[in-house]
Amino acid sequence: MTILHAQPLERRHMPDNYGISLARYTKRGTPDEARIPSDFGPPQSLRGFEPTYRNIIDYIVRITYRIWEDRIVEYIRDTYHPESQVFDDYGLQLGAEKIVSDTHHTTGAFSDIQLLADEIIWAGDDDIGFHTSHRTIIRGTNDGATKYGPATNKKVDVWCIANCVALDNRIFLEHVLYNTSDLLLQLGFDLREMAGAMVSAKPPGWPRSQAPWDALRAAARPTRPISVAEPVSGFDVDTFVREHFDRIWNDRRAADYQRTHTPDVTFHGPSGRAAVGRDACADFSARLLETFPDLQHQVDEVYWMGNPNEGYLCSTRWSANGTHRGGSAYGPATHKPVQLWGITQHRIVDGRVVEDWTMFNELDLMMQLVARD
Repeated sequence: MTILHAQPLERRHMPDNYGISLARYTKRGTPDEARIPSDFGPPQSLRGFEPTYRNIIDYIVRITYRIWEDRIVEYIRDTYHPESQVFDDYGLQLGAEKIVSDTHHTTGAFSDIQLLADEIIWAGDDDIGFHTSHRTIIRGTNDGATKYGPATNKKVDVWCIANCVALDNRIFLEHVLYNTSDLLLQLGFDLREMAGAMVSAKPPGWPRSQAPWDALRAAARPTRPISVAEPVSGFDVDTFVREHFDRIWNDRRAADYQRTHTPDVTFHGPSGRAAVGRDACADFSARLLETFPDLQHQVDEVYWMGNPNEGYLCSTRWSANGTHRGGSAYGPATHKPVQLWGITQHRIVDGRVVEDWTMFNELDLMMQLVARD
């Protein structure tokens, strides 16, 4: 079977309203709020998808529930392409069977596991495929062995982000960050020690060679940014996000947060980072730039939903190369080249970010630093 390649999105693929959205689906904040509602929302054309699904939000929420909480793990074979490409914290994982195996392992390690949809940003259509950025809260008790060691019987509450592309009822491309560093901290492990142990274990796909790294960055990336290929007057999400990331990471202009973020913005990062205010966002980027002062950052993909009146939800997938020069984040300088990649979700109201959720491959990054040459 031929491997599918995700096509870049265009401006016309971005929903301009929230008629099909997670908040409308779960009826968040109302007396009728439910994880899986009895009304699956407004219908949407889903060519090739199972007729039980009403729209792309319904599809993402219910297949996740069915696989993880109804424990119908083999349903993955119906909802993932047999030769799916999954870029995770460690590297490139190929094929639905690998996902089936990994899911059985995780459900065995957390018998009461729940995956709660916290936000879903979507774009696309029947022809180009549906792109979804699914922020999930993973909850459960570690009552079975994991790849990290025996059961700890500790409860975990970890958020992660999975960016998927689905066509004809099957996900064929996924970029997923499980917030593994935060999971390990909640299980009681020392991150540096575990990074060393995982280097020795060499999980599948790790270390990444240049080819999968290039593939990770190039997947679904437009030849020219939407803001360049399809310019518009007025506020443009693509322009806003790309300019902000370039100024912060490549121009080292921390003051840009004053322009782009509200004073009381809420910030969430990997390993339990959470704070309120622009200073927290600036501190996060400053610590990474102190540690990797030659960091070269690029935006790989941007998509969004919304409008000027209701605001926007935006998903940005990004990547960077740099050299570990020391600093306060990850110990003494190793002078090793590193690969970072991440996903950021922004909620934008009146042209400013009011929520910033940023996840990156932190445990993998630490593994790169402790690995022997």
